[in-house]
Amino acid sequence: MAEINVTPLVDVMLVLLIIFMVTAPMLTAGVPIDLPDSKAEALQEKKNEITVSMDGQGRLFLDDQELAPGELADRLAAVQRPNGEAPLVTLRADKALDYGRVIAVMGELNAAGFKQISLVSNGVGGGGEPAAPAPAAPAAAAAAQGQP
Repeated sequence: MAEINVTPLVDVMLVLLIIFMVTAPMLTAGVPIDLPDSKAEALQEKKNEITVSMDGQGRLFLDDQELAPGELADRLAAVQRPNGEAPLVTLRADKALDYGRVIAVMGELNAAGFKQISLVSNGVGGGGEPAAPAPAAPAAAAAAQGQP
């Protein structure tokens, strides 16, 4: 028989493709974090991207490596900057963390020269409950009711 049967090869390749498609999103988030929910659309990932993660206990991770307290600035100074530009930083913070701790890390990133910081959340899409309207300011509420 001079012909090669490629059907088994195609079957195996399709199974491998499906396996890689399922496992690839799990590889980007190595630190288990309970992210807040959001209706924001997902952004495209970039090649030169650094991931800073904060878990529920406030521990910091640069990509998947845990950092000692105060080590973030030193590690950020050692980051390669192609074309002199700082890479995009994605900040993954647990929703149980204090807002001040997240802002402090963002301040350290900004001081180190990283001006593009993306906050990561669980994308709910458009299918969740509608967001509650923000409470109106007292002056705006009084004006809407015709009161001085």
